[in-house]
Amino acid sequence: MEESSIEIRKNILKIAHKSGHGHIPTCFSVIELLQSVYMIMNHKPNQPNWPERDIFILSKGHAALGLYCVLAHFGYFPIEDVYSFGKFKSNFGCHADRKKVPGIEASTGSLGHGIGIALGMAMAFKIKKSSRKVYVLIGDGESNEGSVWEAIMIASNLKLSNFTILFDNNNSQTKCLPINKPVDRFESFGCKVTEVNGHNINEIKNALIETDTIHVICANTIKGYGCKTLYENMFAWHRRSPNNEELDHLIEELNENSI
Repeated sequence: MEESSIEIRKNILKIAHKSGHGHIPTCFSVIELLQSVYMIMNHKPNQPNWPERDIFILSKGHAALGLYCVLAHFGYFPIEDVYSFGKFKSNFGCHADRKKVPGIEASTGSLGHGIGIALGMAMAFKIKKSSRKVYVLIGDGESNEGSVWEAIMIASNLKLSNFTILFDNNNSQTKCLPINKPVDRFESFGCKVTEVNGHNINEIKNALIETDTIHVICANTIKGYGCKTLYENMFAWHRRSPNNEELDHLIEELNENSI
């Protein structure tokens, strides 16, 4: 695992420990996806409202802490600011608010809404003949929502080549309604699909190319990736934050993954 990915995960652990909040396993499954997008998209951290920026929307809002830490890594704000996460009147809520945090393009809450917002933006850019692109990250659990597939049908029908979906296939829905064979599922809706290792930054970056229609990056990830304690007990850690002893142990597990 790259040092930057480890450092981001350590910040997530420390902030979750301090706040008592944070969906750590789902944050850990998307770190490399987030890093890859911000490496290739057009954006200016010192000008978060730059009119020509590409758009990234986190639809699976439970991973907000992960996105905050990645935005801090890319210079949108100091990581120290994120340590107020979950506190009374903090700008850094457990779900992201676009009016409070630089770099957040859509507020999160109910799952399945972010992809529709992203779709509307991609449509607007096409109408304006803009070169701007839109990226949205959705989860496999979130994809039980019908609004996800309605948005995909529209994007496919319009052949929105400026629209990329990152599908976090971390198997979080194994106990309820899993999305079986997601590559086949997305292709049946008319999408161009590229399957990747969701924890390999180079592989993800190479897949993030424009196609002639809506593009889905089907990222096979591990919920809690980087910490054996988390990924072997992902349901037990769904909403937990670590105590002092657990924090030390989880950081030690991360250090073992250093390359």
